[in-house]
Amino acid sequence: MVIAVYINASPVIFSDTNFIIESFLRLTKQYPKHQFLFLLHKGFNDQFINSKNITPVILGTAPKNPLLLQYFLNYKIPAVLRKHKADVFVSAGGYCSLRTKVPQCIVLNDLSFLQQSKLYPGNWLRFYKKNTAKFLAKAKHIIVTSLCLKNEIATHYKIADDKIAVGYPGINKNFKPAFWQQNDVVKQTYSEGLEFFLYSGPIHPQQNLIALLKAYSFFKKRQKSNMQLIIASTDGVTDKDLIKSLGSFKYRNEAKIFDQLPEEIMAKITAAAYALVYPSAQQVFAGSVTEAMQSDVPVITGNTPAAKEICGDAALFVNPDDFNDIADKMMLLFKDENKRFELIAKGRQRASLYQWDKTVAVIWESINKCANS
Repeated sequence: MVIAVYINASPVIFSDTNFIIESFLRLTKQYPKHQFLFLLHKGFNDQFINSKNITPVILGTAPKNPLLLQYFLNYKIPAVLRKHKADVFVSAGGYCSLRTKVPQCIVLNDLSFLQQSKLYPGNWLRFYKKNTAKFLAKAKHIIVTSLCLKNEIATHYKIADDKIAVGYPGINKNFKPAFWQQNDVVKQTYSEGLEFFLYSGPIHPQQNLIALLKAYSFFKKRQKSNMQLIIASTDGVTDKDLIKSLGSFKYRNEAKIFDQLPEEIMAKITAAAYALVYPSAQQVFAGSVTEAMQSDVPVITGNTPAAKEICGDAALFVNPDDFNDIADKMMLLFKDENKRFELIAKGRQRASLYQWDKTVAVIWESINKCANS
């Protein structure tokens, strides 16, 4: 079987690219008799090509607007699939080609354009509203990262339940507990040797980071603590409002932003954190949350159905739009060591549920269903 996989630096705000990469690097090794076409844009990382059964296909630069993306999906992709005689096409971001007969399996992590449309540029919002239903209908199979997203798709778009599979992302093995000596080195490097709350993830307005700064300010005033705040990302900083706010922030010397961090560094910072604070209102599977739990770090996160599904009773939940609520939970963990250790123990147990072997099994079953449809 020839399986074409579109690995894209997606223009959607939350990309499913990492999910695709982590899954298919395992699949290519697990199924060496099958051929995998990795459809990539210029500037791809050579680490993707690590098995003999992977053929890279370079497709030029990534589309930067909806018109270019539609042309890419409906003309470039079908031509590549025909040339290489692909049996199945897998794509992230919820995208489909509407002009190919090759069976398609799409991966989708959120429908945020429905809940937070004001945060999307007008041209992209129109694109998703116009095309998402078509993509979901065209796909032979859909993989989502939470049960609540499956239910939302089934209800909103009237998609058959058996067409949607839930594949929870696994957790990278780099994220793990560290000895106190290692954590001290991290603190000396990134937080002046002091304890710190951590936010890790996209630095974007959808993540309610302004509310996090307000909560941290309230925490500092009430607790008179030298606790620091680190906002960290593996991507470039994009939230201009956050940067502007930080410039006039009273505690700007104690709230630090680090972007474009290598995953290995992010894992070390996560393990050294006093707690992860992830105040997003997004209905997504947040990898930062499960990474923290696997690293023995307690979690404070938004009270969304997706977060509650992922965390169970292993986190403190907050109203993402209420900085007072976020601050209250930060103070609770600061003052109650027993609660903190309870969450660490529950988080460690919860994190054990999310393993890439399970994810890969779901994806492979979906690919076979596509191929045989």
